Order: sequence, then structure tokens, then C-alpha cells
Amino acid sequence: MNENSPRRAAVYARVSTFDQEPENQLAELRRYVEVRGWTAREYTDRGISGAKNRRPALDQLVADAKRRRFDVLVCWRLDRLGRSLKHLVGLLDDLQALGVAFVSLAEGIDATTPAGRLQMHILGAIAEFERARIAERVKAGLARARAQGKRLGRTPYAISDQQFEQVAGLSVRDAAQALGVSRSVVHRWRLSRKPAGTGQRFASDASTIQPAA
Repeated sequence: MNENSPRRAAVYARVSTFDQEPENQLAELRRYVEVRGWTAREYTDRGISGAKNRRPALDQLVADAKRRRFDVLVCWRLDRLGRSLKHLVGLLDDLQALGVAFVSLAEGIDATTPAGRLQMHILGAIAEFERARIAERVKAGLARARAQGKRLGRTPYAISDQQFEQVAGLSVRDAAQALGVSRSVVHRWRLSRKPAGTGQRFASDASTIQPAA
């Protein structure tokens, strides 16, 4: 769509509690849309925290974007829209892929212009940097745990042959439920089963039979 042609706008407002009113946000959003000469479709979430994964009005907004019912999304402030930088950038990336531009009044972001699109790229770069930092912290934590001799991952189960034999007549599913292990544990034991009385135990996260203590 040509930048100078009329645009269909979606305006989004959110307040965290039912005691708050979204009218202050909506009044500014309506004035902005009117000045730009756009038509508006309003979406308002009331009494919903920004940390919520599901928001009825925002969910409807995204569904309408996929149906190409508007060309630009206008919000009062970034934190009204995204629960985190990662969520915000992901949402805006999805909208951009649908051809929907973005405007945030408080931050002065207008992605209908080249300068605004540059701001969006900067936001995306910051989010990517934060993701990389989190990944580095996780790797460092795992390396530190290994260096301290800590076991990582699932604690193995030690199930005796006798316990397996007691559920030999059950299906794999029922045997697994009775022993409190996964079906793959029972299945692997049955494949590698040896005569009873060998005094062996099977560790659920290993592929071999280990001598009992």
C-alpha cells in the first residue's frame, strides 16, 4: 500500500485492573488516527496483566491482522502491547510479515516511515542480544555444575528384576504405570531380559543392564 493512501488502523489499549479506565489511552489514539486521516478499529483488554499469555482483544487483533482487516497497529505505549521485549518483537515481526505497520505514541515509533522502520530493527537487535545473553548464562551454569561434579538431567530409576517379573503379565503401558516409569523403560528391559535370579538392576536412562548393589 502507498504510504500516502488512506490506511485502516487498529488501535489497541490495555489496563491491568477493572478499576482503571482505558479511555485516556483511547482518546489519544483516536485523536492520532483522526489527524492521520485513517479509519479505526478498536481493541481493548480490561483487567488483564501484560504478563498474561492470552488476551482476548489482542488475540482477536492478531486474528484480524491475518484476515487483512487493517494496515497499521497503533498503541499508546509499548508496554501496553508486549509482556516482554521478546514477546513484543515476536508479535511485531509477525504483524510485519502480514504487511501491518506499527505506531507507538509514547515512544514516538512510527514504522510507516523509514526512520520508524529503523527503530524496529534496533528493537529486534536488542531482543536478539538479550536472547544470546540468556543462552550464554545457561551454558555457563551447566558448565559450572559439571565442574562441581553435579549430575545433570533425569535421576535414574533402579528397578530390580523381581519388580519387572511381577508385572510381566501386564501390558507395557500398565506395567510402566505400576512401576512408575516410562513405557520405554519396560520395553527396553523386556527386550534385554535375562533369566530371573541374576540379581541385576536396570537404570532407566542407560541402555545396558547394570549389576545390583
